[in-house]
Amino acid sequence: MSSASLASPAGDTLRPRSPEEVLEIVAAALADETPLAVEGSGSKAGLGRPVQAARTLSLSALSGLHFYEPEELVLSARAGTPIAEVEALVEAKGQRLDFEPMDYGPLHGLPRGLGTLGGAIACNLSGPRRLKQGAARDHILGLSAVSGRAEAFKAGGRVVKNVTGYDLSKGMTGSFGTLAVLTDLTIKVMPKPPAETTLVVRGLDDEAAAGAMAAAMGSSAEASGAAHLPYGIPARVGEGVLGREAATAIRLDGFGPSVEARAAHLGAGLQRVGPLERLDGEASAAFWRDVRDVMPFADGTERPVWRISMTPTRAPGFVMALRMRLAADAFYDWQGGLVWLRLDGGPEAETVRAELARHGGGHATLVRASLADRAAVPVFQPQPGPLAALSQRLKDQFDPKGILNPGRMG
Repeated sequence: MSSASLASPAGDTLRPRSPEEVLEIVAAALADETPLAVEGSGSKAGLGRPVQAARTLSLSALSGLHFYEPEELVLSARAGTPIAEVEALVEAKGQRLDFEPMDYGPLHGLPRGLGTLGGAIACNLSGPRRLKQGAARDHILGLSAVSGRAEAFKAGGRVVKNVTGYDLSKGMTGSFGTLAVLTDLTIKVMPKPPAETTLVVRGLDDEAAAGAMAAAMGSSAEASGAAHLPYGIPARVGEGVLGREAATAIRLDGFGPSVEARAAHLGAGLQRVGPLERLDGEASAAFWRDVRDVMPFADGTERPVWRISMTPTRAPGFVMALRMRLAADAFYDWQGGLVWLRLDGGPEAETVRAELARHGGGHATLVRASLADRAAVPVFQPQPGPLAALSQRLKDQFDPKGILNPGRMG
């Protein structure tokens, strides 16, 4: 392995082109106890606390497809493969990634499409379809990686049933590169339904919208998304076609006749709640992409943005309580179980988490803030003592010297 193949012009970024080179880099870092910042394209560098490392291990050159078997609904690729390439490949075969991975790039002032497959898995990304189809961890079949011990390992396989004992593949998701460096991934893909439509109820307040979304998701309509955008926010998605009035959106997809029948049945009920509109085809897809990628808050600033996971029925009360104390803007996904919250001042972590606790609890993650704020406040929801101890034992097993993304998760 030549140093020229690894170093950037600045000399502080290593770009391996094979899993073997990844292993060599980690082994050298372990021997010298030199921390590494692990990244794919860098599109998620603004997530988590600032990493304390002098060198960067970039997987951007570790890219390419191993195999794609559409008839078996299985795809395998290097970790640095752009997620946009993967999505374009499977879409050409009438398939999709059902976990609908969000793109954090726009929220951090970057263009869409920079994220990698490894980054999506390492951060356990998902989008509005999370309610029905699960997150990234539910779609990974197997992986290869290098631990902080400089040990290469494999987990899982090519089929869903090939899982025995501890599911290490799922254990790597959501670890943000702090346990191991992912090198290869095998995931399942699913057929893409030929038709999609979104029913939009206008003018509901947050409480009424929560009730409408709960009724829709609990019906026989088999909705694949439910979101509420309070007044003003609809103008910031889908090229502004919905205007400023509050919009409560329910997505339906499947075969054309089925979608039409379900839309007619569900629409009859929703019309009793408020005026009803409809987005079809690409207009519907554009709306949900913008909700997925938090485009209403992709404003080119560092104003704090929180990702709040909580009980859907408690979310409107939580947002109202915060607005009584802070200058805040918010919208809801996952039937209200996911609240995107933007503050006009500082992160106000204590206030946000105290109100969350008073409204049933959940998880509050600071997904955008200045470097200084991310260094000063707990970015991730603090874990209870027993869970924190378990997390530390896991870290000690995979990365005892703390050389992989040190400081990122706390």
